Amino acid sequence: MRKIAILSDVHGNVHALQAVINDAHQAGCTDFWFWGDLFVPGPGAHDLLALLDALPITAYVRGNWEHGLLETLDGQIDQTDPSDVYESLIDDYVRQHLSADEVARLRHLPLTVTRTIEGLRFQLSHNLPTKDSGHTLSPTGDQAAFDGLVAPDVDVAVYGHVHHQLFRQSTQGQFILNPGTVGMPFPHWSRFAHDLRAQYAIVTTHGRTMPDVTFRKVAYDGEAELTLAQRQQLPYVDLYAEQLRTGAVHTHDLDRLAHETQRLGYQDRLQAIVARYSAADHD
Repeated sequence: MRKIAILSDVHGNVHALQAVINDAHQAGCTDFWFWGDLFVPGPGAHDLLALLDALPITAYVRGNWEHGLLETLDGQIDQTDPSDVYESLIDDYVRQHLSADEVARLRHLPLTVTRTIEGLRFQLSHNLPTKDSGHTLSPTGDQAAFDGLVAPDVDVAVYGHVHHQLFRQSTQGQFILNPGTVGMPFPHWSRFAHDLRAQYAIVTTHGRTMPDVTFRKVAYDGEAELTLAQRQQLPYVDLYAEQLRTGAVHTHDLDRLAHETQRLGYQDRLQAIVARYSAADHD
């Protein structure tokens, strides 16, 4: 029997990740799999990698926010897109808290991996097996788009990205699993909107029989997380405070992001970031 903790979408939330790890240890998990989006918009950087490095991580795939971080570091910044500006400023903050070796590690993360555990074949991807970003698999999306990309020899396919815990079967009967989000819950249903506990899943294998799937929700100290963000002078910290306290996520709220960038006087800071990474790209 193997007991696998599946974690995804930490989004810089140090206290949420620590709480989930503690819970998984108490539950007796033997393996840990991580599904990407470790950074942004929260204050975590090196400390998050240190937490993961202390675990028996046996699978780790790249998320779209790792992809976006590397694009920023490669000078690919769209100054006309308020969302890209927002991400780039926090990406720069993250880069200042990572070593060169840690950045290099991110560049080598795979998009999709497979694992065979006790005869069961797992397919692991952050989003679609062929693409780490997009909204295809959101709750209103076409789930058949995912089913068609599950390999025929796969028993269990796992993805993250959409921040919603999900367990279903494919059209062929394969298990499809989403562990939810460790660091950025935002339930759409109004009665659940204030349940901002950290989320993850545990898969327990029993040889070639159907595995057990358990969804976990873990309380953590959101105010301590906000204090950390403030102490470390996280960019857009007021937006992070809203997320922690209400679940409001502003990643695609272009008007609000443009207003905050202007209000905080980040224009000169942005130009410095653009110049720094554009110069690095040509070295």
